[in-house]
Order: sequence, then structure tokens, then C-alpha cells
Amino acid sequence: MANDNQKVAILTDQTDQAFIEPTKQVNDQNDINKFITSEAYNRLTRFIELLNESVVNKKISEPCFVSELVQKVIDSLNILMSWIDEIPPLPTSQRFGNKAFRSWVARLEQNASIIHQDILPPQFHDSIIELTPYFTGGFGNATRIDYGSGHELSFVAWLCCMHLMGLFQEQDYSALVLRVFTKYLDLVRRLQNVYMLEPAGSRGVWGLDDHQFLSYYWGSAQLQDHKRLKPKSILSEELVNKYSSDYIYFGCIKYIREVKKGPFHEHSPLLYDISEVPNWTKVNSGLMKMYIAEVLKKFPIVQHFVFGSLLPFKPVIERRVADQ
Repeated sequence: MANDNQKVAILTDQTDQAFIEPTKQVNDQNDINKFITSEAYNRLTRFIELLNESVVNKKISEPCFVSELVQKVIDSLNILMSWIDEIPPLPTSQRFGNKAFRSWVARLEQNASIIHQDILPPQFHDSIIELTPYFTGGFGNATRIDYGSGHELSFVAWLCCMHLMGLFQEQDYSALVLRVFTKYLDLVRRLQNVYMLEPAGSRGVWGLDDHQFLSYYWGSAQLQDHKRLKPKSILSEELVNKYSSDYIYFGCIKYIREVKKGPFHEHSPLLYDISEVPNWTKVNSGLMKMYIAEVLKKFPIVQHFVFGSLLPFKPVIERRVADQ
């Protein structure tokens, strides 16, 4: 893995960009091999790692720098949240898939350009054509009425693209996780519950989570050197309830306990197994490896991802810091 200076230099060297509408490029398993050696994969994974490093040993409640742009992103997510109240679920006897979600997504797509105009400085409005598909793809699929880790990836790719454009700086990293991503989690969980979104690409009890993944990766970084809370602490309902508002990982466990019935080791055996890992550092590194294997290398997930000028499908180009 490149050092931090290399990662920052590569990510922010995106001036004079000609923006394009991103398109799908992954059509079969062979294309997965091309993806994992692409610039898009390189930039995404480095961005995800940078955010991870930025929240090591930091609680959600701790003060962190929130730029004007970050606040505008948060405000936009609050607007999307308010639409749920304005678009109530339709009466249905089905377990999954309330069709009112399609109306919510339709409003999202209709307003995506305006939302971006409100968030972005005027000189970046020409990027809206490229940013929009990542944004609108971050909250679930209207046809299937489902949500999963591929949608989570799309939202994070949206943030990554704005970082590549130089709109987010290193000082924003912590807020992107502890303020923006936590707000995003609140939103997508409400979408899941109100519109009964089906888990997209879920492996059932053998998956990490029906919907999220990066929440566990970044959440475990928050807990890296915690003196009291260990991986096995998630098995204590008392500790989960007490610390769920400060630590994303514990918030995920609390949510699972609310939506799933029965013994934890039965409905979430993988998370139960992870609780046996001796420390959070090993949990964190293991989750990134698992994310690559179970999300970024999985055709059913990546086939829906789109590629443009900021996250291109072309082979990775290594640059030395001295050349920047």
C-alpha cells in the first residue's frame, strides 16, 4: 500500500477535468480482473483507507471540523430524509418492497441536479453530469426495491469524486465519516424500514450484514485502542445500547438487534465470529480484506458500478510524489 503522501497526491491531482456521464463497464467476471487493476479501484480503495485512518480512536460525539461544503451535504441528506414523511408507504401485505419507494427515488432523480447546484460551487457545476449517477445510485434500486453494499459503495464513490475534484481536503476526512456517513446511515435505515427494502445481494446469515459494510470497517477504526470496549463487547446488549451513539460499529449491532429476532450467533454468525478476534486492529485490517473480497471483487455487485473520468476503468497509473 502506498504511503499517505502518495495517496493524497494521487487523489487530489485532478485539475482541468473534462467531466463525462459515467457508464457501466463490468459485463462479466473477466472484467472484475480489469476493475481491480483500474484507476477507479485504486482511487476508491485509497479514499476508503484515508477515511479509515482519519477516525482512529475518535467518537462520533467528539468535535470535528465541518466545512461549508460538508454542511451542505448534510443538509441535502436531511432534505432527502424529509421526503420520507411526504411520501408515506402504500398499504401492502408484502414482506418486502413497498412501491412508494419508487416515488421517493423518482423525486430524488428529478431533484438531483438542483441538489448538486446547491452543494457545489458554481465553477464545478459542469461536474453534475458525472456526479449524479453515483448520488442517485446510493440509496437503493427503484425497480427491485432493494438496498445493499453496492448502493453504499455508490454513495462513497460520490464523496470520493468530490474529493478527487479537490472539494474535500484532508481536514474534512473525519467529518465525512462521523457527520456525513452517520447521517447517510440514518437515512438509508429509515428507507429500509419505511419502504421495506429487500437486502440487495444478501448472503443471508453468512453475510456480514444485509445492507452495510463500510460502517463496520470505519466503525472498528474508531475503537482501535479503546481501553474497555473489545470485539467481544458487542455480545453485551447493555454495552451496545450504551455506546451505540458514539461508535458506528456498536450502532450497527444495535440496529441488527432491533430488526432481527433470535440469538445473535444464529442470525449474525459472521459478526459473532469476528467478536472472537482479540483486538480491533486485527478486526479493522481483516474487514478491509473482506470488503475487497466480498464487495469489490463480486460481479453481482460491481456490475452495476459506473465509470467516468474521475473513476476511470483504465489500468492504474502509478505516480511518484516527486512527479506531482
